[in-house]
Amino acid sequence: MTAIATALWGLKRNRGLILQMVKREVLGRYRGSVMGLAWSFFNPLLLLVVYTFVFSVVFKARWGTGDGQASHSEFAVILFVGMMVHGLFAECVNRAPTLILNNVTYVKKVVFPLEVLPVVALGSALFHLAVSFIVLLLAEYVIMGRIPWTIVYVPVVFLPLVLATIGVAWFLAALGVYVRDIAQATGLFTTILAFVSPIFYPMSALPERFQIWMKLNPLTYVIEEARNTVVFGRHPNWQEWGLYCAGGLVIALLGLMWFQKTRKGFADVL
Repeated sequence: MTAIATALWGLKRNRGLILQMVKREVLGRYRGSVMGLAWSFFNPLLLLVVYTFVFSVVFKARWGTGDGQASHSEFAVILFVGMMVHGLFAECVNRAPTLILNNVTYVKKVVFPLEVLPVVALGSALFHLAVSFIVLLLAEYVIMGRIPWTIVYVPVVFLPLVLATIGVAWFLAALGVYVRDIAQATGLFTTILAFVSPIFYPMSALPERFQIWMKLNPLTYVIEEARNTVVFGRHPNWQEWGLYCAGGLVIALLGLMWFQKTRKGFADVL
């Protein structure tokens, strides 16, 4: 527990470094391109346009809700919310196994707080999530003509996912040093996760016996409640929020504990 407390204090002490590294990573992703940082806005915008066309024109899909059927265009907005949640988790998980491997200099030559690397990756993903959220709100206003006030709950709704994601990222970042194949497995895992999460369908569309298992999926609560607060104007289920927050906190602490326990061997392996 002393190592955990030391690491958490180190994260607080190095918050300035984390912010600088997040900024450098975000800007570095678009360095050399003509449009630069503007791509972070146009990428989700173009993706939403494609979703709207495919699901409203090609598939003519509708989203069944308790209030009836959402329109074809609304389906794209509802779908985009789920894709945003999955995208945050997938980006961090897919990058985590190679974070230490791609920063060998920090391990061997510099006294550096390695535990900040997964946090920086999460910070970059959160930045792009925020930009996608702005695009979503603009599209929602254009398509539906309204933006519910319950969007103020969005940061709270995402908290359990953020806690769980950083915990998984710490675990995979350390494991990826010793087991290189894990980087290949995470891509397959996040792809499968997209189809076993309520992204393309509401959880209510599943038989009740499957809904119980679906709730074990860490993305399920966040996807469902993000839609409720952003699209349908409903309040979050606070009881479930508390349970998922507790679970996310446990995952975060266990992930950090694993990272701190195994980091001593990084230099020997690399």
